[in-house]
Amino acid sequence: MFTYNLTRLHAKLDGQIRAETNRRMPDSLRLLRLKRLRLRVKDQLYARMLRPQPI
Repeated sequence: MFTYNLTRLHAKLDGQIRAETNRRMPDSLRLLRLKRLRLRVKDQLYARMLRPQPI
């Protein structure tokens, strides 16, 4: 369930980044914050994939 939530959050952040980028005058500070948060989520997902899965 946790992985699913992270995946959904990553997708939501992607959408927010895309929307901000498409604005006439994108807020570069907001974009930076969103991208950093998206990278943090991606790192958590990757770390979760590396853990041994219980059988």
